Amino acid sequence: MPTTREPRGGIRLNDVVVVALIVIFALLPFPDDTFRARGPLFVPALVAAAIMPFRRRWPLVVLAISLLCAVASAAAGTISPSALLAAAIGCYSAIDRRGRGIGLIAVAVSAAVVFLSNGWALAGDLLDSTALQFVLLVVLGGALGDAARSRREFAAAMIERAERAERNRDDEARRRVAEERVRIARDLHDVVAHQIAVISLNAGVASSALDSRPERAREALTTVRSASRTVLSDIGGLMSLLRSDALDDPEDRRPQSGLAQLDTLIDGFRRGGLRVDLRRQDDGFVLSPASDHAAYLVLQEALTNAHKHGLGGTATVALRIESAALHLTIVNPTRNVAPASPAPGNGLRGIQERLAAVRGAAHFGSDRGVFSLEAWIPVEGVDTP
Repeated sequence: MPTTREPRGGIRLNDVVVVALIVIFALLPFPDDTFRARGPLFVPALVAAAIMPFRRRWPLVVLAISLLCAVASAAAGTISPSALLAAAIGCYSAIDRRGRGIGLIAVAVSAAVVFLSNGWALAGDLLDSTALQFVLLVVLGGALGDAARSRREFAAAMIERAERAERNRDDEARRRVAEERVRIARDLHDVVAHQIAVISLNAGVASSALDSRPERAREALTTVRSASRTVLSDIGGLMSLLRSDALDDPEDRRPQSGLAQLDTLIDGFRRGGLRVDLRRQDDGFVLSPASDHAAYLVLQEALTNAHKHGLGGTATVALRIESAALHLTIVNPTRNVAPASPAPGNGLRGIQERLAAVRGAAHFGSDRGVFSLEAWIPVEGVDTP
């Protein structure tokens, strides 16, 4: 996993501290001559300090140079604490900057080089405790580097997870807004479209019958007035519901229409001039409130379309139970005499969405001048003898 790199420019305080610490170890007057640098041996000790600021950019190069300085001092019979400290810091940077795989190899090679070079400086005494402590120092540097890398990667993973969760929340919020817009559009269509169609059709009837049949025109205008009041009331209720902060405010919710109002619905279309042939199977069945409302809206939308777009002003409605489902069929003549499956408009699309919400299905199309819509809605129970 990639790690976050620090900016390259400027002098860092930790670089100053590391260089000063290595120089101090080079200049300390150790009691044991084996650890004391003299004359030319100061050069590898100070070189190890000078390369420390480059350990982030080139950690493996800095580690290699530090080990060479330690080996050079060992060849002269001296163990250089400053070069070995630089090697330990180099191991820290190697595993921190290059990852665990390369870093562990670098630490293992460094520990072996330090172990052998210190034994060389001690005339072959490889198990001297003084030499082994520097091997442990190198291993400790690598372990601290791995811990720093793991901590940084964990922090980066947490930040990435938080950002992903925030993006998911934003996507979910947009999805819910889109779904709510579709639902509002569907409800508005259900509330307004039918009544507007009734108003339009009866206004046409009133206009054509005004001179020849004034009583028919008065009936049509009365229907227009009633439908106008209904649509205004329905829109007002919908607006109240949208403005309400309380999700379960009973004052903003009105009972949903169902098949119990089917006769009233059909009577309204008949008064508007649509001849409806209702064929209803009276077998007992139970629909959930949502399914009952969906069935009512299917019939309302289909009869509205038959009244607006049909030919001859007739429609046939059939309700029957088939395989634990309520089968609705609405058939009417249409002006389209060629076989076709029209692209669904907002009303038909709303039917499909509402039926899908109650695990139902719909099929519609025109064939030889007849438009048919079939819908299947699961029932909760059927009374059988």
